[in-house]
Amino acid sequence: MSRAQLTRPELVAHLLRHRLAGPAVPTLRQNNLRHYRLFGQADPVALMGLDPERRWGPGAVLDLMAERVGVHPDFSYGQGPDTIDPERTVDALERLAGLLAATARRRGSVLAGTGHPTKLAGFHGALARALERAGCTLRTPALGTRFREPTPAGPRTCALDAVGPVLVVRSADGAREPLHTHSPQPVRLALAALTAAGNPLPDLVLGDHGWLCGAGRLGIPAGGPADSNDVAPFVAEAEGTVAVAVPMDDGAQPDCYRALSDYVLQRADLAPYKD
Repeated sequence: MSRAQLTRPELVAHLLRHRLAGPAVPTLRQNNLRHYRLFGQADPVALMGLDPERRWGPGAVLDLMAERVGVHPDFSYGQGPDTIDPERTVDALERLAGLLAATARRRGSVLAGTGHPTKLAGFHGALARALERAGCTLRTPALGTRFREPTPAGPRTCALDAVGPVLVVRSADGAREPLHTHSPQPVRLALAALTAAGNPLPDLVLGDHGWLCGAGRLGIPAGGPADSNDVAPFVAEAEGTVAVAVPMDDGAQPDCYRALSDYVLQRADLAPYKD
């Protein structure tokens, strides 16, 4: 079942309506500045598995985020709403579409994973399934693999699982809800399982947080969303480690991201497509 083509102005209006971008996104300024400082201090959670080429102090981080995301550029603005420029969001979605189109042309292999499973699994899954229909091979390695993940609240025992074609992390105690994570451990485990089984590394990783940065650090083309407080993917993009970081709020209701995946697939010439 094909869907009507979504125009750029319609997508911008959608981003603004759902506060995925615009002048008052849900992630507050004080939250952004705190994460910028943590990244500058090389906090492991903020780094998301990235090993930056140089030291990024808070001022340099703010300059980069103002350039790539559109946040307020002045440190003196310390509290209240912050901004994601919707035009930058659409520009990045179009670059992501180019990445998908190139992968589809060579019928490459694809791995998708998310640290925002209750929000972004549908977005990543729509892209991954469209690539599979175009002849790409989807990889979901290491399902059930258990590992210990450090968190600010202490270590937790997790296991790799999947929501459709998208790898996620669940608690190893059998809890149903998949877990939010910034860790690069899941993508490292997945990629290690591929090579241990004699399979090549994927041609593309679709993801966010540690999935994005962890894959990019290993030289694998990677693209996906990042919020205005997620510094690492934008630093990785600036340094050439991550192919595409899409600035957008990552905590909205899952249905809000459907228009974004539709737009990417249209631009990648992977539509019309079926649900």
